[in-house]
Amino acid sequence: MEQKKAEPKKKIVFVCTGNTCRSPMAEAALRKELRRRKISGYQVSSAGLNVEAGSVLSPHSAQALSEAKISVNKSFKPKQLTEKTVRGAYLVVCMTERHRLALDKYPNVTSFPLLCGREIPDPYGQDIDVYRVTLRRIRECLPLIIERYCPTSESGTK
Repeated sequence: MEQKKAEPKKKIVFVCTGNTCRSPMAEAALRKELRRRKISGYQVSSAGLNVEAGSVLSPHSAQALSEAKISVNKSFKPKQLTEKTVRGAYLVVCMTERHRLALDKYPNVTSFPLLCGREIPDPYGQDIDVYRVTLRRIRECLPLIIERYCPTSESGTK
């Protein structure tokens, strides 16, 4: 019997400013939601447009994810978005229109405002409640992203 070669996973990248708050939360939340729905074939990551050297995941982001029972890679380190990352991605989802406009020369780039009708404001430096709201807003948009970009075998091709 001939063995089929596995197709490479489609890469979805979430983008914010520093890759310490919003995009890591979106990455972890989408990864969990895809697992929950048993949707495979996707690799989810995140990056920032202006990552500061030595930066780390925001403790409030980690806390909001933990409270929502969403695991985040313990060795997570913010990453600078590169042209190679954008070109290699199936989909790049920006938190705001400003982020999307910075990448508008790429056809695979969209944003939460275009997909869900709302920006995901930066919670950086604010209290834990703002991070909880940010995570909730991200999670509310994930079904729309999945429906449009991650079809299951019942609704189309993977």
